[in-house]
Amino acid sequence: MIKKIIVSICLLFSLAIFAQESTSSPYSFYGIGDIKFKGSVENRSMGSVSVLPDSIHINIQNPAQLACLKLTGLALGGTYANTKSKTETQEAKARRTSLDYMIVGVPVGKVGIGFGLIPYSSVGYKIGRTTYVTNNNNDTIRSIISRYNGIGGVNKVFLGFGYRLTKNINIGGDLQYNFGTIETNSLQYQTDLQYGSRENNVSDLRGVNFDLGITYQRKVNSKYSFFSSLAYTPEAVLTSGNTRNIEVVLVTISSVRPVETQNIAVADTKIKLPSKLSFGSGFGEVKKWLVGGEITFTQNSVMSNRFTDIDGATFENSVRYSLGGFFIPNYNSYSSYYKRIVYRGGVRYENTGLVIQDKSITDFAANIGLGIPLSGTFTNINIGLEIGKRGTKYYNLVEENYFNLSVGLSLSDKWFVKRKFD
Repeated sequence: MIKKIIVSICLLFSLAIFAQESTSSPYSFYGIGDIKFKGSVENRSMGSVSVLPDSIHINIQNPAQLACLKLTGLALGGTYANTKSKTETQEAKARRTSLDYMIVGVPVGKVGIGFGLIPYSSVGYKIGRTTYVTNNNNDTIRSIISRYNGIGGVNKVFLGFGYRLTKNINIGGDLQYNFGTIETNSLQYQTDLQYGSRENNVSDLRGVNFDLGITYQRKVNSKYSFFSSLAYTPEAVLTSGNTRNIEVVLVTISSVRPVETQNIAVADTKIKLPSKLSFGSGFGEVKKWLVGGEITFTQNSVMSNRFTDIDGATFENSVRYSLGGFFIPNYNSYSSYYKRIVYRGGVRYENTGLVIQDKSITDFAANIGLGIPLSGTFTNINIGLEIGKRGTKYYNLVEENYFNLSVGLSLSDKWFVKRKFD
């Protein structure tokens, strides 16, 4: 069993080695990139529903849920993403592997403490375009080649607290420090000219924000329970320190070599992080099954791009609808291991808040997952599959069909026990 845990940890940490680009979407060029899901594999497998209180799994979508912890836990998670992007005329495939979260949760009486590292946004794209210039006989006389690349994102370190206010009510909050760097460049050259040009942009982002949450749980009768949760994130600000340079470059088959560089003065910017309100409720039998739904409103209309001269996109307020749940045949079965496996599923739909050419970019996904217990412990390996579609291939936009495989390790145990015998 110990060997299995060690192997799982090594696999998850190996994901971090390749986590430089956790997205391959051209939509990540705008704003501060693709906003990542803030939650565990368990929540993601239920369509991002997070209303269920859990004593062994760390829930970071609502800090009030930290008060439900009974055991100290360490949670790690990563995702392998396979995306097929297409327009009306072209198709491309991309694969990415990323580390999604590293979290520790500690119960202290009525208080639950959580801290860790999670990504907030990600930028990652490589786009190429070739334009052909022809003469009167329709013969190609030159080609104009353009390449666009971006990498980086914003990460969060956070410290959160949950407090059991009454038997039925928990409250909580967390403080988050955001940091990261986004680098983008655009290269253009012609086949009949010796040199091309490249513009390089770098944004260094910093800022602080916090979340507040409250949960309510009550037994309907001796068998069934009702759950609800409310989480709120106030508007915050990121400071973006921006730099730009223009290069004259010599392009060869194997390299792009700068010949001359000129620094361009650009203004630093303030980027508003939108406020967010999430409400969910669920009904079920504790440690047996649950069905729940959640709706999240985000004031994305306050978002902006890192540089004031970036155009082509605007932002609008967005909403996400989630529906999901889980089922455990028999959580304490001694005769059948498979009856202790947790079966999860869910769906979600959202408009992302990004508007390009007056078209809202929407995202729909279906999820399934398994929670696989390690024998004799409270530790679980959680596996989730997500299949979805974002955007559209029409109106000169990009449709992204994606398949995500997420793996999480939830280690839970009593870490602070006073010895009775030495």
